[in-house]
Parts: sequence; C-alpha cells; structure tokens
Amino acid sequence: MTQHSNRLADTASPYLRQHAHQLVDWYPWGEEAFAVARERDVPVLVSIGYAACHWCHVMSHESFDDPAIAALLNDHFVSVKVDREERPDVDAVYMGAVQALSGSGGWPMTVVTTPDGKPWFAGTYFPPDDRFGRPGFARLLGALHAAWSERRDEVVDSATQITERLGHLSTRLPADDGEPERSALAALRAGFDHEHGGFGGAPKFPPHTALRWLLERPPEDGDGEPTAAGMLHLTLRRMVDGGLFDQLLGGVARYSVDERWIVPHFEKMLYDNALLLGVLARAGARFEDARLVGAGIGIARWALDVMRPDGVAFAASQDADSEGEEGRFATFTPSDLVPALPDPDDRALARALYGIDEVGVLEGRSVPVWRGLDHPAVVAALGSDAFEPERVAERVARVRDALIEIRRGRVPPAMDDKVVTSWNALMIRGLVEAAPWLPEALATELRSAAVQCADAVWERAWDGTSLRHLAPPPPPGGRGVSAPQAVALLEDAASYGLAALALHRATGDVRFLARAFALADAVERDFADGEGGFYTTPAFGEALVVRPRSTFDGPTPSEHGLAAELLAWVAAWSADAERAERAAAATRGAARLAARAPTAVASLLGVRDRLVAPPVEVIVAGAPDDERTRALLECADREAPDHALVGLVPATLPASSAADGLPAPSVPWFEGRAVERPTAFVCSAGACRAPVHDVAGLRDALAAAVGSAFAPRP
Repeated sequence: MTQHSNRLADTASPYLRQHAHQLVDWYPWGEEAFAVARERDVPVLVSIGYAACHWCHVMSHESFDDPAIAALLNDHFVSVKVDREERPDVDAVYMGAVQALSGSGGWPMTVVTTPDGKPWFAGTYFPPDDRFGRPGFARLLGALHAAWSERRDEVVDSATQITERLGHLSTRLPADDGEPERSALAALRAGFDHEHGGFGGAPKFPPHTALRWLLERPPEDGDGEPTAAGMLHLTLRRMVDGGLFDQLLGGVARYSVDERWIVPHFEKMLYDNALLLGVLARAGARFEDARLVGAGIGIARWALDVMRPDGVAFAASQDADSEGEEGRFATFTPSDLVPALPDPDDRALARALYGIDEVGVLEGRSVPVWRGLDHPAVVAALGSDAFEPERVAERVARVRDALIEIRRGRVPPAMDDKVVTSWNALMIRGLVEAAPWLPEALATELRSAAVQCADAVWERAWDGTSLRHLAPPPPPGGRGVSAPQAVALLEDAASYGLAALALHRATGDVRFLARAFALADAVERDFADGEGGFYTTPAFGEALVVRPRSTFDGPTPSEHGLAAELLAWVAAWSADAERAERAAAATRGAARLAARAPTAVASLLGVRDRLVAPPVEVIVAGAPDDERTRALLECADREAPDHALVGLVPATLPASSAADGLPAPSVPWFEGRAVERPTAFVCSAGACRAPVHDVAGLRDALAAAVGSAFAPRP
C-alpha cells in the first residue's frame, strides 16, 4: 500500500518531513496557506517546533497522528507547520503572542490566526484529551471553531488588539540612566545559587552571555561576594560535573530540569555548545582547572566528530529521544554495565564514579555525572589502588571506555542536519577562541575546521548583498538554497561578521576582515530601525504581521547585541567615529535594565565595555608563512585583552578580496607597516610603543600597554 504523503514531504526541513505522512493537510509557511484560508473563510492553525524538541514529538504522536483530530483540523482550519530553526522570524512574532496571552512560552507552539495572519489564540503543548490541567486538543479545536463561526467580530477585534500589542512590545530599549556594571553584578549576586551555581531555580539554562561577561570582567569587580570569578567558576564546575554535560561522548544538553544540573533535557543544540566552548577553555586556563579544559575538549570533539554530516559545516541539533524514549541513549541502569564490565570491582567503580544506581533519576535510569576521585564511594571502590595514581588512571580509563562502548552500541538520537548560518558562526567563533588554550595539535585542528566551515557557509549563503539563514550543500549543478529557505536575518549577518573577526584575529587572513566589513554595512543598510536599534528581518524581507525585534539575550545572545558588537569592532578597525557612535546608541538602555535583568542584557553590557575601554591595538607584520610571524600572531591572539584589535598586515592590499569579490577593507592600522622582518606594533590610548620582534618583547609590550584596565586573558 502506498503511504499517504502531504505537502511537507518535499520540504528540506527534517522537522517538517517528520510530519509528511500524517493525515493533517499541512502546508509549509507561505502565502499559499493564507490564500486558501481566505478562500475557505477559516482560521489558520500555525504549529511551530523543531526536530530535537521532545514535547513536539509527543504532541505530534498524540494529536497530529490521530485521524479524528486530523479531520477536525482539515475541516475547520488551514494547518501550517513551521520549523522555528528555518524561520526564527516567524517564531519570534508568534512567540510574542504566546507570551502576551499566557505569560510564558515554549515549544511546541500552537497559534490560531485570522486568514491574514493576526493571532487570536496561542499556547504551547496540548494533550489529546483533558489532562495536566490543560484542555484536550480535540475539545479545544471545537471551541476555537465555534468562536470563529459564532463570535467572528469579537475574534477579529481580539486579533487586531493582540497584533497592535505585539507591535508595541517589539520596540527599542528604554532610555539609559547611569553605569550598569555595579548594578549588574549586584543583581547577579542576588540571584546566584551559591550551592549549585547558575542563577535562579529549576529549570536551569546555561547563562551563556552572563558567563562570557563575567569571564571578561576586570580582576577587581567592585565590593561584594561572590566575585565575578567566583560565580563563573562555580557555575561552570557544577555544569560540567553534572548530567547537563555528557560525561562520555561530550557536548552539553539544552538545559537541566533540576536546579543541580543533574537531569538534562537531552537534546543537544549546536548553539549551546558553541557558546560554552570558548568560555570553558579560557576559564579552565585561568582557574587552572583541568575539568573545565577537558569539558571544552569534549565539546570540540563532539562537534567535530559527530555534528559535521558533510565533514565541513555543523548540523543544528541532536534529538532528545532515541528508540522512542527520552534520554534512552544517554542513561544507564546497573544491569546495563554487566556485559561490558564483567569484573564486579570495575562495575562498582563505574557506579561510584558516575553515580549509577538502582533508583536512578529518570524512571529508574541514571544520568552519568562526575563525582570525582575524592568522593568517598569512589575511594572505597578503588580500595588499595586509590594510593597508586597509575592504577587509578588505568581503572578509570577502563570503565569509561566500557561505558562509551555501551553507548555506541545503542541507536543514536536523530540529527537535524540543517546548516543554520548564525549557529555555525557561533561555533566558528567558539573553535577559534578555544584554540589558544587547548593542546597544540587540537588547536590546529580547530582553527582549520573553523576556516573550512566559514568558507563553506559563505559560499553557500552569501548572495552578493546579504547572508542567508540556511547554508545547505548546493543542489547538483547549482549554488545556493531553495527560495523558501532563502531568508536573510540579522542574527546571521551579525554572528558571521563576529566569527569572521575572530578568524582574522586567529589567522591574520584579510578575507575575513573584508567579510566582516561587508556584513557591518549590510546590518546598517538592511536592518537598522532608524532609532538606534535593529529589526530581525531585512527591509526587503517578507512582510509579517509585525516586523520583529529581539533585544534581549536568551539561549543565544540577542541579535541586537550581536549587531552592536559587530559595529563596534568594525568601527574600531576602520577608525570610524560615526559608526562607533551608532554602536554606542544601540547599547543605550542596557544600564536601566542591568539591575533588574542582567542576564537579559549581558551581551549589550559587553559591547559597552568594549566601547569605553582604553583602546589597544596589536598589529603584526611579516610573511604569513614565516614561523616568527605566526608565533607573534599566536601570542597576540592568546595574550592581548579581549577588547584589543589583533591583526596581521597582509603582504599586499589588493583592491578587492579576490576570493569573495569584496572591497578590500580600509584599515588605518595597516598603513606604514612595511617591515624587513616579523614585527609586532603595540599601541594603547593613542600612543604606540617601540616595535618588537619576538614573543618575549611582545609580552613585555602588552604588559606595559594594558595595565589594570582589562581582564587578563584568559
């Protein structure tokens, strides 16, 4: 028998294709669906999710696979499926409706709109019948149909009011008032979990932008305990010792359902791992903490070995489920250990070291955590071997390898292999920022992978004027992506621009500087709102019911903060005071919010720090293939402060970047730097020091130039 298929069968999104054989008459997002709704005079049900979302799968199986519910949807609605990772702009608009109507949000997202796209009902997961204090989806659909049929004027009125409210919510930051750093630190201290790290209670998400901001704070961060360094270190240690971090195969899960970071929501998102990678490597070096460095290596290996289906660019996510069960791939019972560890002493050590017991934390199964070699149960399991370091290392390696083999023998979770430009850019930046603090061979591998990924994404997503949100391998005989996917968003331009600047700092390749300059121009041309802020979508993009903005940090840095940071960096490279002022204008308002919601504006606080810090420039000149030149550039990359310009004078400055067809960047810092041997020029606060020719001299010059105004690297 031929399997039923709907319109989603031919889409590129793995998430949409998961629904391709349901009886629901799904449409992908687009004008066709709304035209049909207008013709039929029915509302539109917009269902938004993503491939790694556990509760999206649950609602799909419970409701969308149900023939009776499918019939209700087909009879009374036009149903639209949206992959939020393909269309974060659509997701942002309707998530605003969910939050406005319910006070919270999440996925799966369920929104009902008028035929012109205005929302009048919004929620998240609904069970098929009444339970969990929620109405059953079938009953809900009946009530929504009745409202549309019997109270149309009231529904349309409500939709208009909600849409107007969304327009007001999508506005710029409030006016600034004062210096935010002390307020932000005080607020972070007030919300800090002194036992488990992180901020607030369960569920706990990795506070990425706050961690980066704490990492870059000066050593003296004002009065009060804990210090910025203390909050950073404890949070990172608790995260990487808990179940949030995959102790065996590397990578971090999206969040922890408990306050102790023990039980993760098992999906692994590319962006979480990208944002933690550099922070872990640098913090590990600063605190001389091998656990943090090891976790950074684990993330890097997971990303390089698992998440590159084409060997170059990075996939979006790994699912939470495998074999139809959440966390099945990652969890253990004591009986799981017997075949791989026949020696009872080895099983006892594995159970003690990774916290595997009969009770478990997830339906009788245990999530591996790292208890450490000094945990009483581990010491007892080691017995007399505890006093022989070589025996300890041997036994720990043996049980770890056995658990890894158990995992590799299981069915792995599905991967969403879409290549999201902005998330790949975050990983590129994470790789090059982590590299200086990791073993040399791995550092070289990371830089090489970052360059390869950056070039592939650019080739696939850059259309000559804008950078597209998805960068899949080109179709046979062609280049680029299919029209439905070819949206260009602020997060892509800003994230890739910052990744390109990080690559220039690490490699000295002027191509990346040219790309960053081009993207800064695109940000201001296509996304600026004329009031100091930025829109999510470009001026030439699809007209949604409101043009969204995203000002606050969430799981990823806000696109607003990323754009402001890109403008600040490019302004510094080009000595463009007007662009620097526009970058500063984009951060105004962060101060007022710093005391109330520091984790929501941490990326903007970082940009403010960049703009007010005394300028430092470290320019290396010399043949790129000369080992002495590379040594100077690597030293500058590793040891110059975060806010310093670090670059390599190109051997020649062509009129354009030959590989990309972009104008050569205009960089005053490169002028007059012709040298006969590798040289580093260090300038600070408008004064340049004597040129130096070796790493020791560069370190001395940096120490003299930087003073105490910057956080040391790492």
